[in-house]
Amino acid sequence: MSGERMRRLDAGGTLLPRPDPAERPRLARKAWLWGEFIAVFVGTPLLLTWLVFEQRLPLFVALQPVLIAFVAYLLWDDSFRLKSELAKDFAFTHLVGILLLFALAAAIVAWLVQTYMPAQYLAFPRQRTRTWQFVMIAYPLLSVVTQELVFRTFFFHRYGPLFGRHRWLAILLNGAAFGFAHIIFGNWVAVVGTAALGILLAWRYTATHSFWAVWLEHTLYGWLVFTVGLGGFFFTGIDRVG
Repeated sequence: MSGERMRRLDAGGTLLPRPDPAERPRLARKAWLWGEFIAVFVGTPLLLTWLVFEQRLPLFVALQPVLIAFVAYLLWDDSFRLKSELAKDFAFTHLVGILLLFALAAAIVAWLVQTYMPAQYLAFPRQRTRTWQFVMIAYPLLSVVTQELVFRTFFFHRYGPLFGRHRWLAILLNGAAFGFAHIIFGNWVAVVGTAALGILLAWRYTATHSFWAVWLEHTLYGWLVFTVGLGGFFFTGIDRVG
């Protein structure tokens, strides 16, 4: 990966150079993009929360048209290639960093759950083994793929130029948007935990421009949450598993 690309805020599948209005948006376009950003990353979670809790629509059903719309946009946009996005690999040093950080985080989280939530610790894999196995398989293939396409790929492809060289502003805002999207679960643990994870994933994505790097890292933390006993914070009550 070139040094220039590593300094840029875009997606791995973004075709460079972009058209000038997209690369250096003027005031009117910036205003449009910020309004669009608020509608997408604030309005959509609020709408989904209303559909799930007021209209009693299962989250899986409510999410489908939203996810289809994001993927359709990426496929339609001439300045983006999904094939290129999925072809980006990442360095061995990043893999080592992902695994070492996860090992440390997993040890801390497991200790906290075992100490303060002993009844929940490993309850899911022990008591509902087959359901847990299904979640371990389905989560990275269905949930993580779509979340990363939306929150990392789409976010940095569409809104990266808004931030110029202000990489950390983009990373922090991405984490905040990722956390806010989880208000649908109705608890602060889901919001704060995913905001922190979102910051990590946004940093990783800007460092690697690799979908698969953040897919792997996201998958590991999801597996951790559902295994150690925190999965209950990530169900709406309508969509509970098993």
